[in-house]
Amino acid sequence: MIDISDKKPSSRRAKARGRIKLREDTLTLLKGGKTKKGDPFETARIAGTLAVKNCWDIIPYCHPIPIESVGISFSVLEDGVECECTVKADYRTGVEMEALTGVSVALLTIWDMVKYAEKDENGQYPFTEIDSISVVEKRKV
Repeated sequence: MIDISDKKPSSRRAKARGRIKLREDTLTLLKGGKTKKGDPFETARIAGTLAVKNCWDIIPYCHPIPIESVGISFSVLEDGVECECTVKADYRTGVEMEALTGVSVALLTIWDMVKYAEKDENGQYPFTEIDSISVVEKRKV
């Protein structure tokens, strides 16, 4: 782990974004609130928030950070869903890994909740993919 003990705490903010590509029929189910497992967006929001709060347990060299705020939002696109995760903390190190982890887990949760609708006749996922996960903003104030 990197030694951050000499750093002064400061206000840290990070925003990450990613997307999951989904079939048109699956998007219709999402928009209509007709998925079998319940509300994928609320479940993904909870899963992403838990992932942010436990990032240091998932990624070995991340510091345990006192997270002060997590915001996770979703936008339904023409060919999938975009997720954005904003994380805030006052600490000695940045929160970009936490934001990336939040987006990743939220998108994986959506996949899990709609996978029955995404499978082809052979049980494969020829269309579904998660991509474009990146840090879109990082600030230290």
